[in-house]
Amino acid sequence: MIICEFCLQLQSDGKCGYGFPIPQRMGCHEFDPGVEKFCANPQDFVDGRQIIQMATFFGIKGMELKKIKRMATSAEQLRANPV
Repeated sequence: MIICEFCLQLQSDGKCGYGFPIPQRMGCHEFDPGVEKFCANPQDFVDGRQIIQMATFFGIKGMELKKIKRMATSAEQLRANPV
């Protein structure tokens, strides 16, 4: 498991959309998480805690975890108040 599997910048050919080399550990300064990378089916998304728990299970921490928390909170708010 690599951090890129949860990032929106991972391209279908396995390369980074920003042109960075694929990191060997669970960290990347330009990490761009997406809910769809954690839940293949949008109906599987329950709440932000679910995403955060999954992220910590996979060893994501530090700044990357903070980005996931922000993304999960935003997704939760969008789900509660659709535009």
